[in-house]
Amino acid sequence: MSKPVAFEKPPHPDDAMEESFYAEHIKVYPAAVTGWFRKLKWIILSIWMAVWMLTPFLRWDRGEGIPNQAVLFDLPGRRFYVFFIEIWPQEVYYITGLLIMSALSLFLLTALAGRVWCGYLCWQTVWTDLFLLVERWIEGDRRDRIKLDEGPKNLAFIGKKIAKWLAWLTIALCTGGAAVLYFADAPTLIKQLFTGQASSTAYMWIGILTFTTYFFAGYMREQTCIYACPWPRIQAALTDEYALNVTYKVDRGEPRVSVKESKKLKAAGQPAGDCVDCYQCVAVCPTGTDIRLGSQLSCIQCALCIDACASIMTKLGREPTLIAYDTPINFDRRREGLAPIYKPFRARTLLYMVILTIVASIMVYTFVNRGFAGVNVLHDRNPLYVVNSDGSVRNGFTIRLLNRIGKARHMVLSLEGAPAGAKLEAIGIDETVDGNPLILVPPDTTREVRVNVVVPGSELKSNSLDIRFRVTAQEDKETAIHKDFFKSP
Repeated sequence: MSKPVAFEKPPHPDDAMEESFYAEHIKVYPAAVTGWFRKLKWIILSIWMAVWMLTPFLRWDRGEGIPNQAVLFDLPGRRFYVFFIEIWPQEVYYITGLLIMSALSLFLLTALAGRVWCGYLCWQTVWTDLFLLVERWIEGDRRDRIKLDEGPKNLAFIGKKIAKWLAWLTIALCTGGAAVLYFADAPTLIKQLFTGQASSTAYMWIGILTFTTYFFAGYMREQTCIYACPWPRIQAALTDEYALNVTYKVDRGEPRVSVKESKKLKAAGQPAGDCVDCYQCVAVCPTGTDIRLGSQLSCIQCALCIDACASIMTKLGREPTLIAYDTPINFDRRREGLAPIYKPFRARTLLYMVILTIVASIMVYTFVNRGFAGVNVLHDRNPLYVVNSDGSVRNGFTIRLLNRIGKARHMVLSLEGAPAGAKLEAIGIDETVDGNPLILVPPDTTREVRVNVVVPGSELKSNSLDIRFRVTAQEDKETAIHKDFFKSP
């Protein structure tokens, strides 16, 4: 059986002279398919879109004067809010930890089931699925779309294309624009956007995200996965012979023959494979990959070819797993007449799990035990010290007190490790507790104070001393300490 024109190598004007290193891109027309994996992808798409669109509207009461949006990346206020979690700029290591955990989770998924992220969870896959769904609604399934593009460019052609583009643009505007709602109060921002009162930055980012969503999901599609995304090239180093991948069982499918030819060959005692060369596995593939050629960079492991092949095999009364999730080692075992084996727990996956558990445990421990009061100290650099007329030495510091709760707190600043007779002077602070400055820090903010530390010259035995600044909240006795140094001649 000859291959459809859509999958043949296109002619090249220079073919007669020399072979071209580049092939012309062939447009892919994925056909609709039904089956278990297709249903799973629709469920994931629905959950993805619901979470993405509705999350900015969830509320979370954090107290008076603090934003009540459940998930908010408040860049002007320098805070990240995720339900009960509040991340300050000083806690950027939590973001680093999440990125490390995300990478390790991706490595683990790849070691277990290949490009399962690409096939089911990647936003490029999810949005492309949605755009393809709309395209089928308007232009029809694969054959209809091919016929439309190859047919006359009449009013019907123009009307369907414009309707599709407008639908895509609406989806891109809603989904791409939803990203902006994570950076400001969503209901307020939507009202401002519709009344023209939003900032130019908001309109600019909505425009950028709308364009990129439309471009990558509507136009680039499989080209993003094949050419732009680095992950296909990385994942090859993260998998092994025990990793599950969408696999065409060559030992069972070859040689490929039609149903009628298969009956003749079997009657004659000659080998005949289960594959009937129907090309349904290729027709439904969103990247146009022929899985029967083996593992390829373009295959995103979406498993739609499994559904397509299973439906054909079921109609023919044959085992429906000609294309299925399988491991490379099982191919060799079947050829040797051995039973298939599956080893999800092996050195590679166990190592990923251990590291992932360690990183997660560290993050949970530090988060549970983190303080809500803090102190940062900046020593004056010019000059490092000043010698007073009475022989004492003065060092200047800029102290920043942090209050991470939703109510004001009175914080006592004290000095530790300094020689006897040392004095701590907070400029502009008159109230003291046991001789130490008492500083009022507003709720959920920081306060900067200039401080001088004066030490009598007779008490100085070294030109550099280690000292500590301690801050203690009077309301709940929470403390925080910062180490620094005291310089002298």
